[in-house]
Amino acid sequence: MKKKVMCVLGTRPEAVKMSPVVKALKTSKTLETIVVTTAQHREMLDQMLAWFEIKPDYDLNLMQHGQSLTDLTAKVLKAMDKLYLQHKPDLILVQGDTVTVMAASLAAFFHKIPVGHVEAGLRTHDKYNPFPEEMSRRQTARIASLHFAPTQLAVSNLANEGIVENVFLTGNTVVDALIDTAERLQKIQLDLSVFGKANFKDYRVILVTAHRRENWGDSMINIANALKAIVEKFNDVQILFPVHKNPIIREAIEGILNSHNRIVWVEPLDYVPFVYAMQNCYLILTDSGGIQEEAPSFSKPCLVLRTNTERPEAIDAGTSILVGVETENIIDKVSSLINNPQIYVNMSSKLNPFGDGQASQKIAQIVQDFLL
Repeated sequence: MKKKVMCVLGTRPEAVKMSPVVKALKTSKTLETIVVTTAQHREMLDQMLAWFEIKPDYDLNLMQHGQSLTDLTAKVLKAMDKLYLQHKPDLILVQGDTVTVMAASLAAFFHKIPVGHVEAGLRTHDKYNPFPEEMSRRQTARIASLHFAPTQLAVSNLANEGIVENVFLTGNTVVDALIDTAERLQKIQLDLSVFGKANFKDYRVILVTAHRRENWGDSMINIANALKAIVEKFNDVQILFPVHKNPIIREAIEGILNSHNRIVWVEPLDYVPFVYAMQNCYLILTDSGGIQEEAPSFSKPCLVLRTNTERPEAIDAGTSILVGVETENIIDKVSSLINNPQIYVNMSSKLNPFGDGQASQKIAQIVQDFLL
C-alpha cells in the first residue's frame, strides 16, 4: 500500500514553492500525494496552482475579509483535524512560515502525524519582525520531524536551537519554480498591458513591492516618498509598483504615487508576469522574503525595505542590501546603484546563494526514504 503524503498550502508563495515538490512527489510509485489548500490567499493562490498545473484534492476556502489571525488559526486547526481523521496521512508537508503552516503542523502534532517543513531554519531572531511569520516558523520547527533547510545558515540556525536530527540541506524550491517559469515564458505571448505604462525598453524600470504588516503606516509613506524623489532625481528611471489590494496600504500611498507620471502603480501582478518584470527591470525594491531569493537568478540587485531579514544569505552574498524604511536611505542606496556602474555590476554578477533548481527532487527522495 502506498504511503500518504499530504501537502498543505494556503498562500501564493506557498503555492510557488510547494508546486515543484508536489510534482516531484507525484512521480513516485510508492507515494500517494494529497494536496490541500486553505486558501489563506484566494485569488492569487488559484492563479499559481493553475500555472503550475496543480489540482487540489481539497479546497477548504477558509479566508474571509477582515478576519483576525486568531480566527484563521482556529479555522485551519478545525478543518485539518477533520482531514487528518479522514485520511490518516503518513506525513504532512508544509512550506514556509504562514498561519496555514503553523496551524496545520499543530493539528498534525495532535494526531501524532510527522511533519516535513520545507524552507526550514529561517530566522530574524525578532519574534515581532516579520510578524507573525517569525513565530510561525519557530513553532513549526519544534513540531517538525523533517527539516528541509535551504542554506547552510538555515541548518546552523536549527542547530543553535538544538534541532540537528533529520535536517537536510536542499536549496530553496523557489529557484526550481523560477527556472521552470522562465523557460516556459519563452514559449508564450504575455499580455504586457498588465504593466500599465511601464516601459522596459526606454526606461530603467525599478520594480517595487511593499506590503508587510511591519511597514504599514509611516514606513509605507516613507517608501512612497522615496519613490517620488527617485523619479524626480533621475529622468531615465520609471517605477513599476504593483500595489497590494489591502486598503490600509493603498490609502497611505496612493496620493503620493499618483503625483508623478513616471510612477506606474498597477494591480498586483500574477506570478508569471511578475517573473517577466523581474527579468526585464533594472533593479528591485522589496520587503518580500521570496523576492530576495529570486532576484539573483536574474542578476537583479535587490534592495530590501526592511530593518532586518530572515534571509541574510543574500546580504552576505552581496545580491541584496538591507536599506530599511527611511526615505533618505532608500534614495541614497538607489542613487548609488544608478550613478556607479561598478557597484551595480558587482551586485548583479553574484551567484544565487539559494540553490541550483534541484531542491524539489532532493526533498521528494528524502520523503520517500523516510516513509519506506
